[in-house]
Amino acid sequence: MFNKEILFELVGISDLSEINEIYQKIDIPKKQLKEYLSGIFPLGKDQEKLLAYLKIDQNFLKLIYGKIDRNLTSLLVKNAQYIYPNLLQEPNEQKVQKLEPDFRTQLGTLYQEDCLTVLKSIESDSIDLIFADPPFNLSKDYPSKMNDNLPEDEYILWTESWLNECIRVLKPGGNLFVWNLPKWSTYTASYLNEYLTFKHWIAVDIKYSLPIKGRLYPSHYGLLYYVKGNQANVFQPDRLQMSTCPHCFKETKDYGGYKSKMNPLGISLSDVWLDISPVRHSKYKKRKDSNELSIKLLDRIIELGSKEGDLVLDPFGGSGSTYAVCELKNRRWIGSEFGPIEQIIDRLENVEDERPLLKKYRSEVNCLFDDKVKAERKKRTHWLPEDFIKDEKKENLEIQL
Repeated sequence: MFNKEILFELVGISDLSEINEIYQKIDIPKKQLKEYLSGIFPLGKDQEKLLAYLKIDQNFLKLIYGKIDRNLTSLLVKNAQYIYPNLLQEPNEQKVQKLEPDFRTQLGTLYQEDCLTVLKSIESDSIDLIFADPPFNLSKDYPSKMNDNLPEDEYILWTESWLNECIRVLKPGGNLFVWNLPKWSTYTASYLNEYLTFKHWIAVDIKYSLPIKGRLYPSHYGLLYYVKGNQANVFQPDRLQMSTCPHCFKETKDYGGYKSKMNPLGISLSDVWLDISPVRHSKYKKRKDSNELSIKLLDRIIELGSKEGDLVLDPFGGSGSTYAVCELKNRRWIGSEFGPIEQIIDRLENVEDERPLLKKYRSEVNCLFDDKVKAERKKRTHWLPEDFIKDEKKENLEIQL
């Protein structure tokens, strides 16, 4: 948030065309001064020169540029009684709009509406789990014609607006998951840290496109996981299979002498997920010409943070993956989508078509090896968890004898 008017007044100009008259006095090159007067925060020696010319301190400069760090926040809090009377107070008596759902199932309600309107209609402390996958501000052309190319400050302000409502409606002990690019996740995490308890930053490795010039190859999304309060009401992560070679079916990682100590239910879930593939096949894709989240991802999140009968909220419906998984896993749900919802409705009316795929995903978790891998390993005389159980029983019998 940058207050250009105050800075221009302090510098003594009315617009950028007048910097020719002052840049030499400030002793900052014209090009750099133009950037600073356009919102780029000055650092180092240039900052010192600008502070000396303006005759202000660093805290005032930070306020002008909206750079509110913890030191400045501490000063504002200490002087709250003097600052508050000067703040513009907007009336806080907005009537909560009663909304009628545009589509309903036995488990859920879907609204074709702006997410903030829907969020404000939801009762406080009523949602067990929230999953949010907002637009990434990448200038995409959405069917809703929403502006996906906001200035950075506006996008962050909008993000904080809907996050604030999510925090309000989440139950004490409820789970919040936010999916976004790492760039935006850094801002989101900073805001959520002030109100909720941080649990994990989960890195989900999904490769959608070719490398981008001038950058490291972007191959992961950030999935932030927060809890309202100190402890989650529900935390039941799946356990994963041991990775095996698809040809010889030997384990791809050497566990040394610890094979006998492996949990037969699988390996503990970590905060790096490498097994979530993008939805590319037309057989599974529900939205043409748009990226779509796998029901495998939503299954894992919903399984981890909710139980049957819980209420799940997804304020950015997209292709309806969250709602479809909720229907298949017996979770109640509330959803909103600003754009067209016909594809979501069609998907939910035919949701049983997706049960075999979900069943396949569920058969691959909470076991060290699934039935197919187990059969192949047995055929090749590779070790299985039950081998160690048998050996242990045999040892115990020998000790007794």
